[in-house]
Amino acid sequence: MRAIIQRVSSAMLVTDNTKAKKIGRGVVALVGVEKTDNQTSVRRMAERLTGYRIFPDTDGRMNLSLHDIGGDILLVPNFTVAADTKKGTRAGFSTAAEPSEGERLFLELAELLSGRFPSLQTGHFGADMQITLTNDGPVTFILDS
Repeated sequence: MRAIIQRVSSAMLVTDNTKAKKIGRGVVALVGVEKTDNQTSVRRMAERLTGYRIFPDTDGRMNLSLHDIGGDILLVPNFTVAADTKKGTRAGFSTAAEPSEGERLFLELAELLSGRFPSLQTGHFGADMQITLTNDGPVTFILDS
């Protein structure tokens, strides 16, 4: 499982026929599920998303996690994050999980995080989504489970 995370001061996700989902200070996580992922991958990604230290402490150092600051999280399924981009000029998706398995594991991750972050917002698997965000820093990392 792979996630591109961005520290944000705010973000909003819009899909057709749904109310906009908004967060304040926190993290936007674009999550790709790979063929080799399983429940262990889900648990590890949940730990990394909530515990990765990307927020500044009183000295301005990135020593605080999403959990430490009580921040928000916008979790977005994004199969392109699981793409193989090592060769050529076009992404390959042979490394990405099949859609049904990808959705199952993404929803498992969302369920696990919702217990820790009641304000969790999620995108819709397979939907066309528009995301507006204010990247704080900018601070962006790639996390692997």
